[in-house]
Amino acid sequence: MKLLYHHRTQAEDGQAVHIRSMIQALEGLGHGVKEVALVSRGGAPQAKADLIQEESSGGLRSLLRIPNCAREIAEHMYSVPAKGRLVRAGREFGPDGIYERYAFGNRAGLWASKELGVPLVLEVNSPMVLELSKTRGLYFSKLGERVEKEIFRGADRVCVVTGVLGETLVQMGVDPDRVVVTPNGVCLDQYAHPDREAARRDLGLENVSGPVLGFVGWVRDWHRLDLVIEALAGGELRDAQLVIIGGGPAIGDLAAQAQALGVADRVHLVGPRLHAEIPALLAAMDVGLVPAINPYASPLKLHEYMAAGLPVIAPDQPNLREVLQHEREALLVQPGDGAALLAACQRLVSDAPLRQALGQAARQSILDQDLTWEGNVRRVERALGDLS
Repeated sequence: MKLLYHHRTQAEDGQAVHIRSMIQALEGLGHGVKEVALVSRGGAPQAKADLIQEESSGGLRSLLRIPNCAREIAEHMYSVPAKGRLVRAGREFGPDGIYERYAFGNRAGLWASKELGVPLVLEVNSPMVLELSKTRGLYFSKLGERVEKEIFRGADRVCVVTGVLGETLVQMGVDPDRVVVTPNGVCLDQYAHPDREAARRDLGLENVSGPVLGFVGWVRDWHRLDLVIEALAGGELRDAQLVIIGGGPAIGDLAAQAQALGVADRVHLVGPRLHAEIPALLAAMDVGLVPAINPYASPLKLHEYMAAGLPVIAPDQPNLREVLQHEREALLVQPGDGAALLAACQRLVSDAPLRQALGQAARQSILDQDLTWEGNVRRVERALGDLS
């Protein structure tokens, strides 16, 4: 199978990890891939470009400093030159299909697939019109809605990261038979030889005692790590530590909160690290935290925790129940309930056998559900095979 892989992602974050991992998995399973993009994500990651940084919603970073109105127009206009690049690449490469990561206002893949006479497989990670309306705001929301529906309905297959997101697209008029769930994944080989002592030294945790609760990613207020720090201040978790790997706008407030509550010595803000380092660093942790997540997401960190054999504490909501079962791989708590989060943390901190059992089940679940990048390639293979 030969694919044109199209995206316009410039953000140096989990999006880049996803793109790079999918390209490598496609090539690893023998498929030909030609990447068409503003910034290449294939091949070996660049050290600077692979840092865990902001999880921004779209590419075109060069437009971030212009007014949102002009930026929005530029995002729609991107489709015109991008379609030309895709068509030229397609005529040279002779693809069996186009695989495109959906971006706001981008109709290039849809137009190019029609001109080249090949199917379009569209990867959708979020409903961008809804997301951007809540974050930066949209000047031309009706146009955005119309274009988004056109793209979603026109794609031959739509790969969504969760079934919840798939249901949202079906409500927007997408044929349910065209929807394929392809969650975020991991490369299990990267978790084969954990070295706990080395990981703790790397994070400056070699002299700490007590179980370590861990979080990886770009930290915003809505991640609700404030609830974890509040829990640490209670006597029930006096032996526990919290390590946060990543930067973000909430870090300053979290540091101030930890200082005010007298737990700063047990809250370790170690800053962003290369994503390639994360599998080894997870060995330093005893519990993986997802205190909050949006209702349609497939958190990359969740699958990485599971691959590392970590028990997970996460919100009890439908998108996460697609992967997790309460008391099997994780303890699921009511979203936003600080008391329930405290109780779950207390339970895992005080029960090493339970941590081990949940962690072993979590790693096995990655295998059982094939939550790997190669697994996603196999899902794409089946989706394209159904079109022939």
